Amino acid sequence: MSWYKETNFIGCDMPFNSADFVIAGIPYDGTSSFRPGSRFGPDAIRRKSYAIETFSPELKKDLADYKICDAGNLEFPFGNRTAVLSAIEAAAAEIIAAEKKSLYIGGEHLITVPLVKKYHEKYPGLKVIHWDAHADMRDDYMGEKLSHATVARRITEIVGDKSHYMFGIRSGEKQEYDYIKEKGIFCDPKFELWAETMKKLKKFPVYFTLDLDVFDPACIPGLGTPEAGGIFFHHFMDFIKEFQGMNIVGMDVVEMAPDYDPAGNSAVFAAKVARELILSAV
Repeated sequence: MSWYKETNFIGCDMPFNSADFVIAGIPYDGTSSFRPGSRFGPDAIRRKSYAIETFSPELKKDLADYKICDAGNLEFPFGNRTAVLSAIEAAAAEIIAAEKKSLYIGGEHLITVPLVKKYHEKYPGLKVIHWDAHADMRDDYMGEKLSHATVARRITEIVGDKSHYMFGIRSGEKQEYDYIKEKGIFCDPKFELWAETMKKLKKFPVYFTLDLDVFDPACIPGLGTPEAGGIFFHHFMDFIKEFQGMNIVGMDVVEMAPDYDPAGNSAVFAAKVARELILSAV
């Protein structure tokens, strides 16, 4: 695979072959329908990571104490969605084959579909934990089956109705909510069953996908599709403490579009989220 980058995420400069954990940027936003620009998210998050420290006071861990590689951004032909998704699959397969845990930084949420596909091939019992403001359960969006608006539907088709756990959902069409209810897909908009559910998932391999619009836009306005009524950073930190002891094999953070926040606060926020996720998984 071909990779490129401007700079590493702070404290993550280990060579790939020596690393236990890999950061990979997936700068794709080809199906974004409201506010494009998440393709610029990976580099913005890397640059703004130097505004934070490598140490997490909450988790009592330091990025500098772990073997973490920032592989850079995956290179692909932006105008060819099929080729992009194939390239993402190939990149994930390479990281999985090397037996490295990972955080993929988007980019729009469609990138999660090929990632989940490859992780499910490796881990047939895979459970997906999915944080999002939007249901993303449409079967198609304007005739397209592969879109940022159909991600949850495609994930469910890959892992099965009972292996997809959705949290934070607060927006969607009636038909999407009807589908979730009909299929019995786990959906906890207010995280009321979070701790209980995480205890049940400790014996399974887990893929975690985080659409940053699960956060309230007061925290992070630079988003592809902001949605009022989300969680705040202290909620996030309380929730991810439940990841301790879990087998999180892969993660992604998506939908930060830096150009909609000229002050750069959204990228700093996303960088801190990324740091905490990495340290929760190493």
